[in-house]
Amino acid sequence: MAQVNLLSQPRVVVFAALLLHSLEMVLAIDYSSALSKSILFYEAQRSGRLPATQRATWRGDSGLQDGIAEGVDLQGGYYDAGDNVKFGLPMAFTITMLSWSTIEYGHQIANNGQLEYTLEAIKWGTDYLLKAHPEANVLFGEVGDGFSDHNCWQRPEDMSTPRQAYKIDTSNPGSDLAGETASAMAAASIVFKASNNGYSNLLLSHAKQLFTFADTYRGKYDSSIRIAQKFYASSSGYADELLWAAMWLYQATGDEYYLKYVADNAQSLGGTGWSMREFSWDVKYAGVQVLASKVLMQGQGGKYTNTLRAYQFKAEYFLCACLQKNNGAQVQRTPGGLMYVRAWNNMQYVTTASFLLTVYSDYLSSTRQQLQCSGSYGVDPSELLSLARSQVDYILGNNPRATSYMVGYGVNYPQQVHHRAASIVSIKVDSAFVSCRGGYATWFSRSRSDPNVLVGALVGGPDQDDNFADQRDNFEQTEPTTYNSGPLIGVLARLTGGSSKQFLPDCSEIALPMFLFSKLQKHQQHRHLLPLQHNLCSIVLRAGLCLMEQNFIQ
Repeated sequence: MAQVNLLSQPRVVVFAALLLHSLEMVLAIDYSSALSKSILFYEAQRSGRLPATQRATWRGDSGLQDGIAEGVDLQGGYYDAGDNVKFGLPMAFTITMLSWSTIEYGHQIANNGQLEYTLEAIKWGTDYLLKAHPEANVLFGEVGDGFSDHNCWQRPEDMSTPRQAYKIDTSNPGSDLAGETASAMAAASIVFKASNNGYSNLLLSHAKQLFTFADTYRGKYDSSIRIAQKFYASSSGYADELLWAAMWLYQATGDEYYLKYVADNAQSLGGTGWSMREFSWDVKYAGVQVLASKVLMQGQGGKYTNTLRAYQFKAEYFLCACLQKNNGAQVQRTPGGLMYVRAWNNMQYVTTASFLLTVYSDYLSSTRQQLQCSGSYGVDPSELLSLARSQVDYILGNNPRATSYMVGYGVNYPQQVHHRAASIVSIKVDSAFVSCRGGYATWFSRSRSDPNVLVGALVGGPDQDDNFADQRDNFEQTEPTTYNSGPLIGVLARLTGGSSKQFLPDCSEIALPMFLFSKLQKHQQHRHLLPLQHNLCSIVLRAGLCLMEQNFIQ
């Protein structure tokens, strides 16, 4: 066979060069660095009196009078996003996901020297949630209100907005809020079981009380705390949170009562009825379905096996939708390959889906099973992990814009984050009071980089066409949230553990960017995605040697 001079074929040279550049980007991604930055972000979101160990040193104490008017100490907790309100529902979900990340990948987090910081991040949240639950059937679900807060642009240390605390009780129930808070405490109790058994037991006691409260006095929390409706409305209702809480209590206790609850209420609460394409602070069904599948694959189903299989069928529907292997409804993707659900803070759906893909891949691998999607063939667990990796790589800069959507990671990341504390000069630098409207005039409206780098913050991200406008008033795309990062921490930890065993990653695990890969994919059957990706990896390596050494390939 005649030899072909690769360098004499312009299209081949350009294509190989692009692929080589893509491989270099993949190899350059530092999951460990991204992990440490993601955990650091939570210190910038802290409310209350900051500890001496505070690493985000540009922040100061704030919200020290929270709860005083109501006769309860509500210092602490987290601001959910770029504002200064403490919303209980997303905060609790954040703690649940941070805990789940640690339960699954605590070893990898520890190997990266981040376990102590992660436990501190979880405990900062659970300490607040414990204080917010002063009685068995009372739970404070919000401090401050979004309307007055959004009317002002002030750093937390200067807040002059009302700090009223809002609660649910037997007369004004909130099963979704109480259920999610029970989930957070139950999951966290597992995390602290080995290192702080007394604290773990305290969390579990509160979790059980909150679940009973949620189940006995049913209702949507935003019908009781109406001021939350414009900001964190419970569109899915409370049925998913009841199942979610029971599932986590079973994980924490092993008590069959909670597994029986999940099985007995599978249909009435929608656990085996809903086919999902998202998982979020509001909609927990996909998470419930994956946890139920875990119980089944661990051989703990017993007399509930058939019902758990129905949960697993729905879990695999979600995962297959992410892989775009369903007949019909799929999770859409941008041209660059990012999963896309909706415009406002799309990254939250990317990280939660990536987390479920990652843990389910590991569940399948540990039991030597495959994912069953539409058609007659199984999907290898590595394909789930490959998709999750591709999403993380996109987040960290392997995308058409070469933009990192994690602040402080890489060289090209958002500079004008929609975040009050980050966008206003630190009180440690200039202690002059920043007024409510003065903050808008002086700091919000200026078209310059934030004076404080909000390291580790994951912003809302690009639109369905991979477009992104780095502007402070573009809150849909440039505002970060705590619940974006909770599941991401688990995926990042898994990726550090998976790639640290070898100098060069296995080609089968390299997630080449979809905006290049998709041009070839249309010529292949979808089932051949991984072999094709493996072949592209080989092409890149061979082409790279050729381009560098001026050699020829056959």
